Amino acid sequence: MISIKSVIRPIGLGIAVTIGLSAGAVSAKSPLRDVAKVDDALLYIAIANEIDERCDSIAGRRLKAIRLLWDLKDHANDLGYSDAEIRSFVESDSEKARMRKRGEAYLAANGASYDKPETFCALGRAEIARNSAIGVLLRAK
Repeated sequence: MISIKSVIRPIGLGIAVTIGLSAGAVSAKSPLRDVAKVDDALLYIAIANEIDERCDSIAGRRLKAIRLLWDLKDHANDLGYSDAEIRSFVESDSEKARMRKRGEAYLAANGASYDKPETFCALGRAEIARNSAIGVLLRAK
């Protein structure tokens, strides 16, 4: 079974949120990155974590994120993906890079700049106010 620690190990854009089948995996299933429910939720967790890391007035709801990760794992298992396939997805360097690129694009499109940390707070407050998939993973301190 995949451990929580291996799923939420910090990486560039926050929580380890990238998944992809390793090149050696043989499967008739499409890569997990093509399962929108999984890929998008992992992106939301990563963005929430990035906001948490850069904004002192907002905290991440870690237990909620961990529960979501377990739900995503269960969903992937229900779709026929093995724990080994999920682990390969989580540990794939190319998938981590792809997810980072998606996250950075979302942040930039929504006004967050690494040069201006306060922009992460503004984005976080907006996500919380909208009660978005990212906002539910955050709380104002």
